[in-house]
Amino acid sequence: MSTLLREGLNRAGTSLKAKSPTARKIVAPETNDELWEFVRYNLGIEIPRVKVCDDHVAPFTAFSSAFFARGGPIHVWKASRGFGGKSFNLAALSMAEAICRAKVNLLGGSGEQAERVLDYMNGEEVADVMWLAPNAPRHLIKGGFEKGTLKRKTELVNGGYVRALMASTRSVRGPHPERLRLDEIDEMDLIIFDAAMGQTMSLRDIPAHTVGSSTWHNANGTMTEVLKRAEENGWPLYEWCYKENLQSNGGWLPDAEVDRKKIEVSHVMFKVEYDLQEPNPADRAIQPESVEAMFKKDLGVYRGHRDEKIQTRKPTRGKIYIHGTDWAKRTDWTIILTYEDLELDEGEDGPQLELVEFLRTGRHKWPRMVAMHDERVKRYAENSEYYSCHDETGIGDVVTDYMSEATESLGIWMSGRLRTEVLTDYVAAVEHGFIVCPDIEWMRKEHEYASVDDLFTTGSTFHLPDTIAAAALAYHIFKNRPKKRRVRATWGR
Repeated sequence: MSTLLREGLNRAGTSLKAKSPTARKIVAPETNDELWEFVRYNLGIEIPRVKVCDDHVAPFTAFSSAFFARGGPIHVWKASRGFGGKSFNLAALSMAEAICRAKVNLLGGSGEQAERVLDYMNGEEVADVMWLAPNAPRHLIKGGFEKGTLKRKTELVNGGYVRALMASTRSVRGPHPERLRLDEIDEMDLIIFDAAMGQTMSLRDIPAHTVGSSTWHNANGTMTEVLKRAEENGWPLYEWCYKENLQSNGGWLPDAEVDRKKIEVSHVMFKVEYDLQEPNPADRAIQPESVEAMFKKDLGVYRGHRDEKIQTRKPTRGKIYIHGTDWAKRTDWTIILTYEDLELDEGEDGPQLELVEFLRTGRHKWPRMVAMHDERVKRYAENSEYYSCHDETGIGDVVTDYMSEATESLGIWMSGRLRTEVLTDYVAAVEHGFIVCPDIEWMRKEHEYASVDDLFTTGSTFHLPDTIAAAALAYHIFKNRPKKRRVRATWGR
């Protein structure tokens, strides 16, 4: 990207009327138009303002929303590799904010990545822009400016600064600036991302704000988790691709370079990293086509938000219902799933279970969570046969102690050989088309992005998705149920 950006942006920089920077008073912009002119004049950059793709934004839309902290304290940027100009835009954003008195921390997927953003700012990647632009307010730099001397931290006389942090939990836990700019978060360990998120603090009249920026190329990486959190917490997502930066659309990127890149990289890589299609790695735990087939829009389309009521059919006399529950432990969600046994005739092919009720709820106290489970089971058990299974890993008899005596549920300790068996059976059931569900976005995405390691490797690095845990437990009790259904099934606790 450096060469392309250098060529394209040098034209923007040299088109400006050259003036020697003076000790003029800096007036912070208050509108989008003022900000665009502020950046053009002081940094020598014309950030593209045209949206091309229907579901994208112009790069300047993301830039201005972050500068003014619109839409909440955390924004996510998702853009093309190289051709998106993410790192360059973060450098320009950080410099503009520091000029307007903000304290800014930069954190990259590695220490080198953060320094690369500083290099853009210091004019070492693109000539005649940012601190080397004709009108750059270099008089604000403490100790004066000399090309090549601005490295880890640039302090300004107005109190603002830009500091590049090392990619370590110790480094990110120290300072508390108003602004945090994270670059290439898909290359960042999630533990470092989480440690960094507590940094920002509103000071003076500058609101706290964080940007997490990246290309999304790893289906099992930090960007996947951040996109999931953005959906859950309502963080604005600003997305653009190379088309918003093309010269033919008023940007800096030569159209011919895109054609050349299509020849250099694989078709799959271009689709994922440049056209921004979802990554599709070989190590997904469940075949993508099987996940797509399992979630059927004709059964209903839902988001799966916290406490969203999702029930596609009411309990019916004489039917058989299967319940699976995964309890929230610390940071997870409580998931309660109810399936209807479709009772296929022997030898008949087709789905065996259909999800008819779904609940994702928060980390409540045990009595409340167990009461939700008991209410569900009792409601379906009034005139029907049922089987219920829950995860008791790490909680011992806590759940059992709170459960109603009228509710029977088998507790499973999900570890070792049993865990492997439960999850392997579930994956096989999904891939053979034995289970169908409404199109519940939260549940579908957990199934789409779950890796083999998420399911079969234990430890803090990997996490078994909550909906997969609950669904696998339901299928386990269904598969191992008594074959003769003369009375309601009961299970000892």
